[in-house]
Amino acid sequence: MYENLKEIENRHDELEKLISDPKVISDRNLYQKYAKELAQISELVKSFRQLNKISSEIEDLDKLLNSKGQDKDFLELAKSELSSLEEKKKALENKIEELQQEEDKDAGRDVIVEIRAGTGGQEASLFAADLYRMYAKYAARHNLDVEALSSHSSEAKGFKEIIFSVRGNEAYKRMKFESGVHRVQRVPTTEASGRIHTSTATVAVLVEPEEIEINIEPKDLRIDVFRATGPGGQGVNTTDSAVRITHIPTGVVVSCQDERSQLKNKAKAMRVLRARLLDKMRQDEISKISNERKSQIGSGERSEKIRTYNFPDRRVTDHRIGFTIHQLENFLEGDLDEMNEALLKAEREEKKKNR
Repeated sequence: MYENLKEIENRHDELEKLISDPKVISDRNLYQKYAKELAQISELVKSFRQLNKISSEIEDLDKLLNSKGQDKDFLELAKSELSSLEEKKKALENKIEELQQEEDKDAGRDVIVEIRAGTGGQEASLFAADLYRMYAKYAARHNLDVEALSSHSSEAKGFKEIIFSVRGNEAYKRMKFESGVHRVQRVPTTEASGRIHTSTATVAVLVEPEEIEINIEPKDLRIDVFRATGPGGQGVNTTDSAVRITHIPTGVVVSCQDERSQLKNKAKAMRVLRARLLDKMRQDEISKISNERKSQIGSGERSEKIRTYNFPDRRVTDHRIGFTIHQLENFLEGDLDEMNEALLKAEREEKKKNR
């Protein structure tokens, strides 16, 4: 364990030097890559250094306790201090173990999130809009950047579909448990009789790939341009700015029409396409693994009903871990931390059982 931690500490020092290098600072993408990697390992390195310091102090106290000529009061004080240091050491060892268990190759990655209205008609589209707003507020709480990539509005001013990116430190770690079917139980604003309706929306969280991870050949793409439809202000409907990209080998289709520029729409569509292709590769892997592994937290199953938002009882329940929060309003305002911590804890426990 310690050899591995020493290697991580060396990488931490190397990264600190790299992000101070003027050449790296001038390259925004490279700087962000190194800064993100540094942030990902900083807590582990900090704990490792604290552990080394305490271990050294314990060693010094042991030498004093084993030396001759010490008075009784001093020995009692030293023993008390040694006991306290041993407790701190044990706590740090547990923390380091947890941090290493949490270590995920995707933890610091940016993500693309797709929200689609499910069953429930217009009410489902309004719920999709609520989820987008919730995630945007959650991201803002953690200094993550949200960028809308594509959207299709409904007549009720909700979303039939909205796709957006979340970028910044720990974007994937904070969003990875959101994939699945979200269910809402409430009285729709359009319902005169006051009956409680159940509607759904599906969420997919896709890791945004690096350039080298997905190689897309131009010959494998069919790119169509067309005139954008729907709201968007003057100009959006007067030029062929909308873009549809089809990846011929897989049949994956992505369209984008939110920007007035065809070039910008194409760039956004390519980002979504890359993320979907990487996700398809991963979903294919998930389908090959055992049913036991599939049931684990964060397996990424798209059809799984993961959460219910019940307005009459003001509660949010995550069905994967049986965890309920009775603060629905705060949750929808982006206060997802308690839920996310419970899911991370359940994931750690699951990993311990399967070690």
